Amino acid sequence: MPSLTLPYVPHYVAAPPSKETLEYADLAIIDISRAGTEEGRAELAIEVREALLNHGFFYVVNHGYSQDQTNRIFDIADLPFTAVSDSEKQIYAGTMKQSGSYQGYKLRQYWHIDAGVRDQLENYNINRDVTKRGHPEALRPLLPEIKEFSKHNHFNVLHPMLRLIARSLELPEDTLVNIHDYDAVGETYVRFMKYYPRTEEEETKTNNVWLKGHTDFGSITILWSQPVAALQILTREGKWRWIRHIENALVVNAGDALDFLTNGYYKGTIHRVVKPPEDQRNYARLGVFYFVMPNDNVKLVPMAESPVLQRAGIQSRSDGNEALTMEQWRKARTSAYGQSELEISKETGVEQEVINGVLVKHYN
Repeated sequence: MPSLTLPYVPHYVAAPPSKETLEYADLAIIDISRAGTEEGRAELAIEVREALLNHGFFYVVNHGYSQDQTNRIFDIADLPFTAVSDSEKQIYAGTMKQSGSYQGYKLRQYWHIDAGVRDQLENYNINRDVTKRGHPEALRPLLPEIKEFSKHNHFNVLHPMLRLIARSLELPEDTLVNIHDYDAVGETYVRFMKYYPRTEEEETKTNNVWLKGHTDFGSITILWSQPVAALQILTREGKWRWIRHIENALVVNAGDALDFLTNGYYKGTIHRVVKPPEDQRNYARLGVFYFVMPNDNVKLVPMAESPVLQRAGIQSRSDGNEALTMEQWRKARTSAYGQSELEISKETGVEQEVINGVLVKHYN
């Protein structure tokens, strides 16, 4: 019989939660375990619709992973940064600007943040098809677990959420599931990310902003909640609010692709990363994500067959022949992010660029 013993991984010790008083966003909590019944899905679809309209961010709980399983994933997530040498990281570095793909490492100081300051974070990105490219030696024994983690996100979290979103638009439940096929050509991937503390000079030059306000370019993003406070969202009222850590919860947000598909009915939410509060100032911030995109060949045009969008007066802006595909959009956003020269917008604190004919704003 095959051994049930998992490969040894050092335990990652997370920072204690902040005790400082912060202005947190009041986000909905979606209990995804209720999606197993018709009655539950009907109720959840309403809750998801309200959450997407109010903030575009919400929590998901009872997603099927125990706290021990989540802890194990964070243990694995730390390895690309602690168990891989700088020279080996270079071997597996991504070619974002050239290929428009984040697969592999995004090394520190690749992105320009502001005033000549470059980022102090690195991430390692793994396509849901873990065989798509090679991986550092320390991760190879763990690829089966990473693959299972990817499948769990896709089938046990993403697909139920997409069914609820489709239902909220009065579309057949599998409308969005059918364009987020696990086996199709596409870029949906797992990301392990680590932010490192910065110098006071860097903080001063960037006004404590670690990543400018932006939208994600996929349909939704699944973030596994962790205790270091740094993520903020821009509310509909124009206020920055912190995202509170909830143990073993997921933080889900809408991105550009969902915005395109609903013609702005469900808007991609602007969010940023800032310096953590003082009692967490000297801790690294380890993140685990599942970045979701429709299949590469999907045209990002509004789903005009939705009765909800029809009632909202939303019609397709294109006949689809010249519409962007997901592949075109993700490659353009990936190539440009942190590398392009931004223009100053007329809006206070906003910089902008045009990507494939679409105005993209960055909030500082």
